[in-house]
Amino acid sequence: MTHPHKHDPDCLFCKIAAGQIPSRKVHEDEQVLAFHDIDPWAPVHFLVIPKEHIPSMAAVDGTHAALLGHMMTLAPKLAAEQGCNPYPEGGFRLVINTGDEGGQEIHHLHLHVIGGPRPWKKG
Repeated sequence: MTHPHKHDPDCLFCKIAAGQIPSRKVHEDEQVLAFHDIDPWAPVHFLVIPKEHIPSMAAVDGTHAALLGHMMTLAPKLAAEQGCNPYPEGGFRLVINTGDEGGQEIHHLHLHVIGGPRPWKKG
């Protein structure tokens, strides 16, 4: 279960989730916000973030199982809505960077959903 009151006032993604910084929303519900990446790698590139401040995958535990399941099952639906071609010829990539060595730049858990026709800028 998420705790919407748990946020970091200095976190960029917490500010986006709170509506303090604008974003191009893809989806929003009680638990998560999905929005377009500001520097997309591919024709479809958006992020899914929990509204609760969770610094990274390294900080999750069993209490986050439902939230993570929600994020993962939401990703294919949103990917299709945003223009990813159907499986198996089409598809998308899901990426969660964790920690500095894992390439995480914003220390708020976020799922990249990346897809669309290749070649891509990265990946």
